[in-house]
Amino acid sequence: MNYQVDPIDHQFLSSASHEERLSFYRKTYAHVAGAFLVFLILEAIFLSSEAIIGLGMRITQGYTWLIVLGLFMLVTTQAEKIVARTTDVRKQYAGFFLYILAEAFIFVPLLYIALQILGTEVLGQAFVVTIALFAGLSAVVLITKKDFSFMRSIIVIAGLIAMGLIVAGIAFGFTLGLWFSAAMVLLAAGSILYQTSNMVHRYEKSQHVLAALGLFASFMLLLWYVIRIFLSRD
Repeated sequence: MNYQVDPIDHQFLSSASHEERLSFYRKTYAHVAGAFLVFLILEAIFLSSEAIIGLGMRITQGYTWLIVLGLFMLVTTQAEKIVARTTDVRKQYAGFFLYILAEAFIFVPLLYIALQILGTEVLGQAFVVTIALFAGLSAVVLITKKDFSFMRSIIVIAGLIAMGLIVAGIAFGFTLGLWFSAAMVLLAAGSILYQTSNMVHRYEKSQHVLAALGLFASFMLLLWYVIRIFLSRD
């Protein structure tokens, strides 16, 4: 995400005091945690509805899944624009919630299958692994203060290649196996490093919601493929 809020007075975090930076980090990660909690609540609601489960399972069939992925990307882009292009906090939260809602819906078929195959205990382990990886990668940037902005082009190119493989897999009927999920975990890890680096070096002091959205999106990508790896073991 490279959208920028355009307030009258730019107050970049890089020039802020130590206390202001710490406050920004706390608010950002609190919003990431809050977004994940909202995601879990929405997921519990969705998975308690046979109609939503049925719809979620049907959309994974064939070319319908491509349409859903396209719509998800459209919603994601729109949510990012809403959060990044306004200083109205209510609109920022509306955009953030729109993204969380889209994530919750697209996760329905994966989590439904995972619950049937893995059970709640093993699925919980996948969640713990994801949270631990996310925390560890974020800590690397926060401790070293290293600038990972150079990874942007790598992440974009790798993301396009991954999307091409997904489209090809659906079009030609082949399954992307464990190696693909492992590669996507690496891509998600790179995205977390990049987004955390942006939080440290490039955001303004008023952009904690935007920073949280970027980190949450990377976290959810990591969670998706960690669950896929757990599923491939059974």
